[in-house]
Amino acid sequence: MGVTRGPEAPAIEPEIQPEIQSEIESAGVDWPSFLTCIAVVLLVSLPLVLFPEAGGRLLTASYDFIADRLGFLYAFAGFGVSVLLAWLAFGRYGKVKLGRDEDDVEYSNFSWTAMLFCAGVGAGLLYWATIEWTSYYDAPPFGVAPRSPEAADWASTYGIFHWGITGWCFYCLPTLAIAYPYYTKRVPYLRFSTGCHYFLGGGKETSTDTSNEPAAETTAGRVIDLFFMISLLGGAGASLGFSTPMITACIARLTGLEVTFGLEVFSVLLCVALFATSVWFGLNRGIKRLSNLNLVLAFVLLLFVLLVGPTLFLLETSLKSLVLMVPNFAKMNWWTDPFTDSVFFRDWTVFYWAWWIAYAPFVGLFVTRISRGRTIRQVILGMTLYGSLGGALFYMIFGNFGLYLELSNTLAVTEVARVAGEHAAIVAILDQLPLASLVILAFAVVSVIFSATTYDSASYILASSATRRLQAGDDPPRWHRLFWAVTLTILPLALMFIGGYEVMQTAVLVVSLPILGIGVFMSVALVKQLGADQAGRTAGSGPQ
Repeated sequence: MGVTRGPEAPAIEPEIQPEIQSEIESAGVDWPSFLTCIAVVLLVSLPLVLFPEAGGRLLTASYDFIADRLGFLYAFAGFGVSVLLAWLAFGRYGKVKLGRDEDDVEYSNFSWTAMLFCAGVGAGLLYWATIEWTSYYDAPPFGVAPRSPEAADWASTYGIFHWGITGWCFYCLPTLAIAYPYYTKRVPYLRFSTGCHYFLGGGKETSTDTSNEPAAETTAGRVIDLFFMISLLGGAGASLGFSTPMITACIARLTGLEVTFGLEVFSVLLCVALFATSVWFGLNRGIKRLSNLNLVLAFVLLLFVLLVGPTLFLLETSLKSLVLMVPNFAKMNWWTDPFTDSVFFRDWTVFYWAWWIAYAPFVGLFVTRISRGRTIRQVILGMTLYGSLGGALFYMIFGNFGLYLELSNTLAVTEVARVAGEHAAIVAILDQLPLASLVILAFAVVSVIFSATTYDSASYILASSATRRLQAGDDPPRWHRLFWAVTLTILPLALMFIGGYEVMQTAVLVVSLPILGIGVFMSVALVKQLGADQAGRTAGSGPQ
């Protein structure tokens, strides 16, 4: 729904009118949320920079406590959200439209898929898809002997599982919980707390008007939104912390420069410049076009590796991975291994579910913004199937190519990763391809754009959450989006300053815990709101 203009407004070309609309600032900034989030960024980042060793120890202790004592909750969460979404997709609510009857789908299936995929996975997918298998090969699950043929089977399989349907279910739940009240109940706030609207006063409503404004301004609503902002900063910080050293390693390989913290800062600034530009142009001319371009580039790169690499090995190993994963899906989700000293579950499955959960509010808000007019079933199937398939392709091609180099003794990938680091190992893997420099350049470009599309989406959502009113179809002002695009880089730089991907893992786990609890209330709120509205429609259509 656009913003109403007075008769004195000048004539505007139809193709740029949405961008002009996004500049209208009558809604105003929600200064309490805005200032609180800035304070959180500074309070978290400054101590990490000033006291890096103490900060690192504190983060490590926090990770150990949560993963050891509460890790089982993440397994329950993965199972529960999958069952709930299957029930919603194939039950009586599957055909419920996110919007009014006259609302059309705003984006094509390709653009919708490209935007949600680029926002949801970021450059972290390129990092983990290429190198994650090395950890599983050296320290496999289920008591399997390290570096054995069975370890290779699980090494090629577990990454597909961690980036598969369960993860995208974590993204999909807040999407539906926020999109339904935002589009159907016309709640004028694109915030994480919108997903709990039923418990913030929305359950008392009997119409779809906007008389619900006070509910979004409650203390509970503001606390929920604050937790969202913290989770986004932590999740986004970890994601950029994973991808930036990889981008830096690619730049160093192409230019001959030495990898230093200064070069990593340059890589961050490069990403900032790109996503700040995209943010400036807005959702349609910036994020959408950049996402479409990057999806095409990424799949061209995948096709190239498939064709010039060991094609038969890649296809056969990928097929075997799927055959191994499907019958063992429940085992992989529930294997907590309480009888041995294995830390596989807490270090990998708990970490991944925490990462998805920490990112879920942001992705849910962003996918809400682009999903008006779609049904609940379309959103669930689109996110879980398209997202899982896209993630699996990266693991099947990049991951299995690296595994092939290891098994064929072409390149000791695990040794390179252990001695020089995972980022150096990724570059070494790409160096084995024909036209290696061109491939590494393309890989770096795709990684930068993935980071940019993730972060301009994140800055868009942070600006939306710190805007007092935002009707469906409206955008926050440019200066607001640009401010968050720059602010988002502070925490990643602080985490990289401390160093080590364990720090990134810890940041993700810590910020995900409150979101895990809020997700339970969000699930109940969605089901209750759907049930109440269904009962209201049934009563309204009955005999008078």
